[in-house]
Amino acid sequence: MIKTLQRKFIVTAMIAITILIVVLLGTVNVVNIVRLNNRNDNMMDMLSGTDRVPDMELPDNKPEEMQRPEYDFFDDDGDDDWEDRLDFDDWDDLEKKELWNNQDNREDRFRLFNPVINENDRMSAVYFIVRLDENKNIVFTDISRISSVDEDTAAEYAYKVLAKNNSKGKIDNYKYTISEALEGNGQTIVFLDVHSQTQSILAVVIASLGIGVLGWVLMLLLIIALSKKAIKPIAENIERQKQFITDAGHEIKTPLAIILANTDAMELHNGENKWSKNIRKQTGRLSELMQRMLSLAKMDEGTAKLKFEELDISRIVNELASSFKEPAKNKNISIEKEIADNVICKSDKESITQLVNILIDNAVKYADEGSIIKIKLKKTDKKMKLSVSNTCSNLPDIPPEKMFDRFYRGDSARTQKGGGFGIGLSVAQAVAEAHKGHISARYKDGNIIVFEVEI
Repeated sequence: MIKTLQRKFIVTAMIAITILIVVLLGTVNVVNIVRLNNRNDNMMDMLSGTDRVPDMELPDNKPEEMQRPEYDFFDDDGDDDWEDRLDFDDWDDLEKKELWNNQDNREDRFRLFNPVINENDRMSAVYFIVRLDENKNIVFTDISRISSVDEDTAAEYAYKVLAKNNSKGKIDNYKYTISEALEGNGQTIVFLDVHSQTQSILAVVIASLGIGVLGWVLMLLLIIALSKKAIKPIAENIERQKQFITDAGHEIKTPLAIILANTDAMELHNGENKWSKNIRKQTGRLSELMQRMLSLAKMDEGTAKLKFEELDISRIVNELASSFKEPAKNKNISIEKEIADNVICKSDKESITQLVNILIDNAVKYADEGSIIKIKLKKTDKKMKLSVSNTCSNLPDIPPEKMFDRFYRGDSARTQKGGGFGIGLSVAQAVAEAHKGHISARYKDGNIIVFEVEI
């Protein structure tokens, strides 16, 4: 049980760590992709405007200082004091004024997710430009900023994107944007090479996957190393409880033996009576309960000595089902069997017999009078599957798995009219787990309860 608890602790911790790693690395990659995409979009916007800027001319009445050939429209320090020196009231083309203003407005953008593109970025970009007239004829091609594309290839790309009928998109390793020419009725297509950005995204994804896997493995090793220490208080408490049950069971054995001996002596002198019968009955009941508790404690501790051998489970189930015919007949209950022949399973005879006995006994005790108990046994995929079902008009108002809790009783008043202890199904579960198997319960059709065992 301690190993099971440790395993569950490790699994739970690793699920939480896996979610955390996926969220963190996923966020990093998403931010990186969004940032590079926004950067490329901003670069495309700038290149689309740059294609038109050389065609712009200042009005004839520009200030005298702007007549100098060395005059630069943008100051080296990035300030916009050049705007103060321009008399925009004298400008005839307001669209040109707005275009120039937008160059500096980009400085207001959020830099982390939407990085600002400056002139140096533009100069380092790899791109080519194709300009078409109103009849879709190529009138100008600029391939000075790219070495892997010639004019014919540029024209081929231009006609391909025109056929797509999208103003923006991606073709091969190029992002493109189609814009209307500033003057005239033509169009300008800008192709930006994003191959390096794609490689960058892929490199970050691969690196993050490697770091994530390495971090996951290291955390697994660390949690395995610390898991014993983490569950140590709980493990010690469980061990104390198990030891208490074992010690209490052995201590109670002696008083029970003395009570039975005294009852025998009393009956020799005074004869059997209803009081002696009741003492003997309750003493036997308590002795059986302690025996089951000790058996359960040994299985929990892993100290139960199970002798695994090839057993004919079909024969064991048939014999036990037949032994319950009389008790079932007293309640007018019929037992239907669908037991496959020669179902062989390597198991411990005593514990398997106990498991089957508990399930059939439980069905007989709680089945409605005049109902049918169905016992099925078959072998599938190298596993033995046993199911016992009975009709019960008053199904427990709890989840089926709750019935495997120790000392759970369907009778909330905990009377002894059924003769059970509330520990039988717990023993059956322990036996199934000791055989590396599984036992489950489920409700069917509103009035049938089914217990299934796979070993």
